[in-house]
Amino acid sequence: MNQQLWWHVARAGGIVAWVLLALSVGWGLLLSTRLLGRRAAPAWLTDLHRFLGALALVFTVVHVAGLVADSYVHFGWSELFVPYASEWKPGAVAWGIVALYLLLAVELTSLVMRRIPRKWWKGVHLSSFGLFFAASVHGATAGSDATNLIYRATSAAMIAGVLFLTLVRILADSPRARRTAQRSAGGRVVSARSEPTGDLVGDGSPR
Repeated sequence: MNQQLWWHVARAGGIVAWVLLALSVGWGLLLSTRLLGRRAAPAWLTDLHRFLGALALVFTVVHVAGLVADSYVHFGWSELFVPYASEWKPGAVAWGIVALYLLLAVELTSLVMRRIPRKWWKGVHLSSFGLFFAASVHGATAGSDATNLIYRATSAAMIAGVLFLTLVRILADSPRARRTAQRSAGGRVVSARSEPTGDLVGDGSPR
């Protein structure tokens, strides 16, 4: 068996996990900005957002498992779960550990969101922005594929897409945009905050 097999598994798992995370965040923003239309999104569109996030967690587990099994760089439990415990690129690995904890927090609170106060869930869900940032820095500084032209071009395009949708979401939630929405609705109180999504990353289901 190729001695670097598990290193390749770890690399592939990390890249796929980041792409899925970017798609999940971008899709959530796409739903919450109503760029798909002002009508409520079909349930399957919201389910897709959740599925992408869950799948990102699955491939993160693959990434971590590959690092544990690999002998190229030794990663014990402390190196994998304690920031700056690793002697191999400690700063870059620390960003990945932070991203892992944020991803777990987002996914676990999403599973129990009907059993916790909505403001708690929303506060944790907003950390998806920090999660995406930490994961992006981790991939750019720790990943051995960071110098690959295709990887860099794909990463730049996906990051630009998330930033664009974030800007659209912020502008859509501005006081001026809300007043415009109220006038177009004929005086009814309609705003981004009163609509079912109500969060920046986007969930789409009323709670």
